[in-house]
Amino acid sequence: MVIAIIGLGLIGGSMARDLRTNGFASKLLGVDQNPGHQEEALSLGLVDEITDLESACGTADIVLLTVPVSAMLNLIPVCLDLLKQDGVLIEMGSTKQVISDTAQSHLRRSSLVLAHPMAGTENSGPKAAVDHLFYGKAAIICDKVASEPKAIQLAERLFKSLFMRVLYMDSKEHDQHAAYVSHVSHITSFVLALTVLDKEKSEANIFNLASGGFASTVRLAKSSPRMWRDIYEQNAENLIDVLDNYLEKMYEFRQFIAEGNFDKTFQLMEEANKIRKILND
Repeated sequence: MVIAIIGLGLIGGSMARDLRTNGFASKLLGVDQNPGHQEEALSLGLVDEITDLESACGTADIVLLTVPVSAMLNLIPVCLDLLKQDGVLIEMGSTKQVISDTAQSHLRRSSLVLAHPMAGTENSGPKAAVDHLFYGKAAIICDKVASEPKAIQLAERLFKSLFMRVLYMDSKEHDQHAAYVSHVSHITSFVLALTVLDKEKSEANIFNLASGGFASTVRLAKSSPRMWRDIYEQNAENLIDVLDNYLEKMYEFRQFIAEGNFDKTFQLMEEANKIRKILND
């Protein structure tokens, strides 16, 4: 089938690569407002042609919307207006409640699927696209009952062709969980990077000592500020709750270290080790 991808960055580009390889897409159309991204996507073979929004939505069987969440709010109504009669629009933003509220009154709301493929890297742009980014990862479909069965079935087929696990949540539940497992981890990484950069001003050798542990922890700080600013804005309420809890735990570590009570820090770390059971599964 014909697939149009609006937003030719990491997610859109990686999805294009795998949908071409697995044969799900017979033709791939690309839309991006950045001329440089258009050229890169064509030269890398991510899409067969670059087109405009109207042509893409009016031609494609499935339109994948993989743009920053702030742009979603403006693009979803436009894409639904332009969508061909039996077309399906799948948005893949990292937040859902604000997007759901924006789309709910549209006459073609049932042609829209709210989804979040839980995959990514710290890189952006067409050159960041990689093969098998989604393999074994979770694809969350939100507010399933608001979409027509055909639209849900097409979304399920697409995600399963990428060997993803399909889960279902409502938008509010999604944003609460995403704040814990994704959004706050990026804040943690940004803060660690700022802390080390501040210290590095007086100790130039600090990065010479940095090893794998530091690199893996701070990796997310290389992520797009524009993208994450929008995510934080749309999920601010949940993030405040998570950050309050996070700071409470951080202060516990600080207090016990200040007191020299390293048996307590050991207990906290031992408790934290229970995360192995979740991540190993």
